[in-house]
Amino acid sequence: MQKLNFPAYSFRFKNSENKVAIFDEIRKKFIILTPEEWVRQHVIQYLILDKKYAKSYINVEKLIKVNDLSKRYDVVVFQPNGELFLLVECKAPEVKITQQTFDQIARYNLTLKAQYLMVTNGLNHYFCQMDFEQEKYTFLPELPDFQTK
Repeated sequence: MQKLNFPAYSFRFKNSENKVAIFDEIRKKFIILTPEEWVRQHVIQYLILDKKYAKSYINVEKLIKVNDLSKRYDVVVFQPNGELFLLVECKAPEVKITQQTFDQIARYNLTLKAQYLMVTNGLNHYFCQMDFEQEKYTFLPELPDFQTK
């Protein structure tokens, strides 16, 4: 797999049905290793090891309803009170991050109401803070450390 713009992390791999699988410590199972999954697993390690977010508050690949459509988010981080702290959208490294990508995460966030957004293809990372009153987001140089209310 391609080297990404993250620190070096160690991962567990296994071969499964002639495909490589990577262990997801949040879902506690091996997942077939695709380019997008490679990015997702780096994001998870970044959140746990670098930003010190508690594993128990991280959730990966769950279905949500957006305008009566079933969608799947990549990674979210909850506050201890159950509110959403962070919503992450992961793309494969070859996928360019465009305005469409931000529109997609913004649509998801209309339902989820996360305070912070992260969009990454593993090479380029974008961090935003939401302003729900003004219906906009402000770009940040990095994610804040995990906060509890």
